[in-house]
Order: sequence, then C-alpha cells, then structure tokens
Amino acid sequence: MTATATTPDADRVPDPSRVPDAHEASHSGSGSDSGSAGPADAAPTADPGLGSGGLAARPDGPLLLGVRHHGPGSARGVRAALDAVRPDAVLVEGPAEADALVALAADPDMRPPVALLAHAVDDPGRAAFWPMAAFSPEWVAIRWALDHGAAVRFVDLPAAHTLAAADPTWTDEEDEVSGSGLRIDPVAELARAAGYEDAERWWEDVVELRADGDPTAPFTALAEAMGALRETYGHGGHPRDLVREAHMRLKLRAARKEFGDSVAVVCGAWHLPALTRRTTVAADKALLKGLPRAKAELTWVPWTHRRLARRSGYGAGIDAPGWYAHLFAAPDRPVERWMTKVAGLLRAEDHPVSSAHVIEAVRLAETLAALRGRPRPGLDETTDAVRAVLCEGSDVPLDLVRDRLVVGDVLGEVPAAAPAVPLQRDLARRQRTLRLKPEAQERELGLDLRKDTDGERSRLLHRLRLLGVPWGEPAAGRAGTGTFRETWRLRWEPELHVRVAEAGVWGTTVEAAATARAESRALAATALGDITALAEQCLLAGLTDALPVVMRALADRAALDTDVAHLAQALPALARALRYGDVRGTGTTALGEVAAGLAERICVGLPPACAALDTDAAAQMRDRLDAVHTSIGLLADRPESANGLDDPDRPDRPGDPDRPGDPGRPGDPGRPRGADGLLHRWVGVLRVLAGRERIPGVLRGRAARLLVDGGWVGGGEAGRLMSRALSPGVPPGDAAGWIDGFVGGASGGGLLLVHDERLLGLVDAWLTSVPAGAFADVLPLLRRTFSGYEQGVRRTLGELVARGPAHGRAAAYDTFPPGFAPTPDPARADAVLPLLHLILGTPGTPGTEAPA
Repeated sequence: MTATATTPDADRVPDPSRVPDAHEASHSGSGSDSGSAGPADAAPTADPGLGSGGLAARPDGPLLLGVRHHGPGSARGVRAALDAVRPDAVLVEGPAEADALVALAADPDMRPPVALLAHAVDDPGRAAFWPMAAFSPEWVAIRWALDHGAAVRFVDLPAAHTLAAADPTWTDEEDEVSGSGLRIDPVAELARAAGYEDAERWWEDVVELRADGDPTAPFTALAEAMGALRETYGHGGHPRDLVREAHMRLKLRAARKEFGDSVAVVCGAWHLPALTRRTTVAADKALLKGLPRAKAELTWVPWTHRRLARRSGYGAGIDAPGWYAHLFAAPDRPVERWMTKVAGLLRAEDHPVSSAHVIEAVRLAETLAALRGRPRPGLDETTDAVRAVLCEGSDVPLDLVRDRLVVGDVLGEVPAAAPAVPLQRDLARRQRTLRLKPEAQERELGLDLRKDTDGERSRLLHRLRLLGVPWGEPAAGRAGTGTFRETWRLRWEPELHVRVAEAGVWGTTVEAAATARAESRALAATALGDITALAEQCLLAGLTDALPVVMRALADRAALDTDVAHLAQALPALARALRYGDVRGTGTTALGEVAAGLAERICVGLPPACAALDTDAAAQMRDRLDAVHTSIGLLADRPESANGLDDPDRPDRPGDPDRPGDPGRPGDPGRPRGADGLLHRWVGVLRVLAGRERIPGVLRGRAARLLVDGGWVGGGEAGRLMSRALSPGVPPGDAAGWIDGFVGGASGGGLLLVHDERLLGLVDAWLTSVPAGAFADVLPLLRRTFSGYEQGVRRTLGELVARGPAHGRAAAYDTFPPGFAPTPDPARADAVLPLLHLILGTPGTPGTEAPA
C-alpha cells in the first residue's frame, strides 16, 4: 500500500529510482530528526511477549505477517493465515485516522483499486494517498476482518504528522540517499544474497509463482531474513521509520490490552523486527513527542491500475498491476487464462488469433520457464511467447497488450457515503445528471452545442478547466462543423480528487467556485492577453456573473496598454469569445465594444510596429498579423457589431454576398469591403504594409497575400507587387522572405502559383537570377517555403516549370494540364449543371419541377 513515498519494506520494486512507499511521505520532515536519538543501529532484541514474527510463534503472541505491498503472493498468504488463525482484531499498516472509514470497505459499491486520501484542511493541495488494489495484502486483510466480524485498526503514523512534513510528495531523486546513508532495497539485498541479479525475478520465483504448498510458508523465512538485514543496516537509510515503528508498537500494545493475543498485524516485512524489539512505552512516546501536526481530513477515492504503475508522484511503481491482478484472481492455470485474455483483446482489434495460437503460446511460455530454471512461467516468459506467437514478432500489437492488460485501465469506485468536500458532491451530482461517467481510459466526446444536454456538458468541462481540474481537454473536431460543435478528450486521473479539494476554497458548487475563481484571476491579472483569454473562458463556461468584473478589468487594462504586440495578441481571444457568445446565446455587447476599440488601435499602431524588425521578431509578427486578420474578419461578420459595421439596413454593408454589385464582395477588386467601416481601415493597413520598404519582406509578402485572398487587389496589382519585391536591387534574403510570406506552404500559396502562371514565372525568373554567392544563403528559407506544399502541388509546379513559359505556344486546351488553361472552358463547366439540378430539384432537368 503506497501513497506519496515508500518504506524499504519487502514490497519494494528493485529499481533504485522507484518512489518510496507512500506512508513515508515525510522522511525529510522533523519527525525524522526526533527518531535519530533512538537505538537505530542496535541489533533488535526479541520481546518474548510479542512473538518472533513467524506463524509458528502464534500461540505465544500476536500473529505478525510481514508482506510486500501490492504483492498477490503476500495477499494469498495473508488470507490463508487469517483463515487458519481467525484473530479477533486485525492491525493494518495505514494512517491511524482512517479507522473511521474502514466500514466503507464492506459497502457493495466499493470496488478496488481505491485509495485513502488525506489532505490538509487549510491547504488541500498538501495531500497523501494510500492506494490499495484487490491484490494488496492490506485490502485482503481489511475485507477478511469485515467479513468475519473482526475489529480493524490502522497502526501507522497519523496523516496529521505526514501532512505537516515539508513536502509529502516525494520525487525519484529523493529516494536514493538520505542524510543517514544509502537507502537500501530489502528485496534487492535478499536477491543478491540468493545469487539473482534481478530482484523482481527472485521475488516472483520464491513467492508469486509458487502456487503449490503452504502459502503462509514465506512469512517465517521472510521475517528471519528481515531480522538479519536490520541487524546489518539498522534503519536502512530511513530514519523516519523509527518514528513510525514506535507508533506501531504503541498501537499493538493497545490492541493486546483490548483483545489479548488474538491479534494479527499486517505490515511491510521490513518493520517486523522493530515490532518484536524490547522497548518501553516511555521510549516510544519520546520518539513521537513534539512531532508537527496539521489538521487533516481523510476519505476514500477511486484509483487506477495505470496510476499504480507510475513510479513518481502518487504512483506505487508496480510495473504490471494488471498481471498481478490476474495472478491473484485466477483460480487455476493462470498462464492459459492469461493467453486467452490476450487472444480476446487481439481479436477485438482485428488481429487474426486462433485457438492453435493460444495453445502454442502456452507451450512456448512453459518451455521458456523450464529453460530459464523458473518454477512457472512469469511475465517475461508470457510476454516473449505472446510476441513470438500471437503477435508474430511485432511489437505493435504487443504494446497494445502491455497497455490494456499488463497495466490496464481499471478504475475503482467508492460509495456515495464516503466523505467528500461539498464541491466534490456537486460535481458528482452534475456528472450523474449529464451522464458523464469518469473513466480511466481516454475517450473522445463530441458535443453539439445546440442541444441542451451537450451545452451543459460543455459548460461543466470549461468550468472545471478554469478551476484547474483538467478532466477534459479540447481536441480538434470534425472539419466543417462550425462553432456549434466541440470535441473533448476525457480521462479521469485519481489526483483530480486533490484538485477538486483545492478548488473547494472557491465555492461549494462548480458554478459558484468557477465564478469566484474567474473574478479573482481578473483582479490579479497584469497582462492584457491573460484577461482576454479569461473573458473567453468565462463565455465558454457560461459564467455570466463573472463577466462584469472581467470586463471592467479588461477595459482598464486595454486603456493603459500601448504595446501593439500585446493588443494583437489579445484581440483573437476576444473575437473568438464574441463568436462563442453568439453561438451560446450570451450577451456580448460590452465585449464587442472593447474588441472594436482594440482593433482600431491595432490599425493605427501596426505599421510603425512592423518597421525595422529582425528575422525572429518578424516571424512572430507574421503570426500576429494572421491572427488579427482573422479576428477582424470575425468582428466584421458579426450580425450585431458594436461599431455598426454590419448594420443590415446600411446600403454599404460590407461583404454581403447576397447583394448584387456589393462593393465588398470577395473577388471584386474595384473597391474594398466595408468602405466606411473597420474592415476598410484594415485593408488600408494591409496596403501600407505591402508597400512600405522599411518593413521586412516576410511581412510585406504576407500583407500582399492577404489582400489577394480577400479579393482587394487583382492579379495585375499582385504581379506588380511581386515584381517590385523581386527586382534586382532587392537583397536576395529580403526577396526570399517576401516569397515565404506570399506563398508560404501553410497558407496554400502553392495553389496560387499553380493557377497563376504569371506569378510562377516571376518567382522562376527571380530564382534563376540570384547570384551564386547569395543562393546558398536563401536556399534554406526557400526549401522551408516549398517543402510545406502537398506532394501533388509540388509535382504540378515542377511540371509547369519544366514546360517553360506559356507565351509563344498554342493556346489549345490539350497543351495545358486539365483545369489549368489560361481561359475558362465553358463546356467543361456546364457539364456539371445537370447533376446539380438533379440534386437540388431545380428546373433544368427533365422530370423535375421547381419546389413550391
């Protein structure tokens, strides 16, 4: 059973980078120092009143069972020993305050893996976990006691002391060396003494893979071995163990006073010698005197096999929890049953696996075990057999087996009666109402915001993200679905319970907490971009009560910020927020006014801000230029713009495709869109950028491209801009930057060159005229520009360049690639009309009538 750190118990994985067992969350805390005065390195003296730690000593004292946490072999032995002895009380290694929660383990809705969660009341982020799986000896002992009417007590150091330590979350590096010397791994030491290089393999051979014989036999031998190790190494580099073990001895004495010798203790085998040591009550209490305390709250939370497999944070460092669960649960023939599971998984993923494959894989695993001198096939042998037979030597399906079966995505469950902060209860209620069940396996969720349930789901997920509970992350959705759809990737991680507890300080419901959190962030924000992003989050989350505070902070900050780069960075979030507000039916008038004001200031300040930039700054400004262009397009297209740009009653409404002769229609170069509005001013800014010499070439080229795409300049003017940018007097590097900005691969410039051979000819002529000395300098930029094109576009450009200039040739259709003739082909264009009339049911197709 592990939480934030691990003891050097017999359950330790031999990897030296493994995180220690979680009860030891504060080895570096002050509790460790108080234990240094005790007889740490003295040889343990057996106390006749406590037994020797083996089963044979049971008639003379308590039953002491030294286990390896999360070891299925230890779990089987614990169950067998308890069935044989049937004690009146079972003491389990775990935080002492958890006694009040133990009855919940018998609830039918409690399904492991689960964990005891302890967090500081005044600082919920300071937390520790004690995970338990179905194959954990502690969990088996708890369930046996509850099923047989025995008392259950947790005997480890209270979580109040653990959480008061400097940092209850240990890292891998902190597990290697302490101030008292090298930290040892007991299992590794015993494996080394037995002649094994791999400690995990030794443990499997002597415990996990021996299904025959007495399952309790290892306890006596393990107790003797741990006694020898403690004689040699003392506390083994874990001085805090002295404090923990003193508390365990006090709890054991109290249990013996209440129940006599009918007591069983289930703890890490490393602690057994300390429990049999002859000490006094006063000495043990002296070790515990003066320990720091923190007010703590405890509860049960769901856990996952995947989290058990992690070696850092709150993981237990178990390499194969799914395999261990199988060994514990399989009634017989574990290898055959495992191969059957693997075959079922591979068949479900459309891999051809037959019964003959399964039989051959079992035979191979048994043969490998015999050749390697192992009592039965272990995980290494079964994995090798699966790779060779079921996966036909491929590691791709084997990785699927490792992920789904060896580790697994099992998520435990806890009953509703388990203690929880009010925010957690509100979240659980919302999850049930919206039918959003937390799952350990990542899944994709598509939402249609026009549906009430999906809209509520979206708001819940956005509110949780604002609270720092990333249950879901937005993902790229299907193309062409507009703003009415969202796609999320959901995965519930156990530590999100800690995040929810932390967020509980903001409110008792998800909406109230998110509102309070948004208001606090708005008042504390100093960067304009942070506030605009927050405004967008509030609209997405439907936090209408927080918007007034956010908008006041936004207006104040926008009025003081004069950096055009900051304004350009902030505008896209506002434009998106306005769009989302329209989709979700949220009032955005005030937001529209701020956005229009930012856009006006950007139009004024952008040309001077683009002058005399170096290469890196110009590349960043290019991204901002694209973002501002898109944002202004969104602002202009809104049906209710704050600046009156899109009043439907205005005769000069820009960009209305349904108005014949509209001066703002794309493709009409006669007059820019929105001659009297924001869009018209933006077009003027782009013209200034495209024609000003002091502006870097990449920005001039990008501005020219945006003018072409919007239909605000025709082909002739675009050619003149390119001719001037690629003239002989322009430095090759600047000209190459102009090309990158104008026809960069990410902007679809390849198709522009394919369809306009005049522009392609200008690029070709410039490239052939670059001096040899400068060609090597511009080549990387040109390679980056053209490598972004799709393969078909590059091939077509190559054919056009190889063919040479089009002038001087016959203009017959068959001399050009299909679709690239210099003039339209009416016959080919008209050929599609009958099919369109048939699809639309419009006049023009025999047998159809116009719809009424």
